[in-house]
Amino acid sequence: RASRNFFGSFRGCSIGIMGKVHGSLARAGKVKNQTPKVAKAEKKKRLTGRAKKRFTYNRRFVSVVKGGPKRGPNSNNK
Repeated sequence: RASRNFFGSFRGCSIGIMGKVHGSLARAGKVKNQTPKVAKAEKKKRLTGRAKKRFTYNRRFVSVVKGGPKRGPNSNNK
């Protein structure tokens, strides 16, 4: 029969007292506060509805390059 010791672990398994894991709250937000603030750039308006469907169809099926290996949609190789 396995008996438990004071720390809650089984006899034979030496776990002991566990240490702190994630650091104190005094250091919370350290990296975010020391990074420089950069203003957001203006972007083009996203396509919606029929125009978006037309854009994705053209990108997938019309302007594909024949021959060569297939590339994924996020590939930067030409």
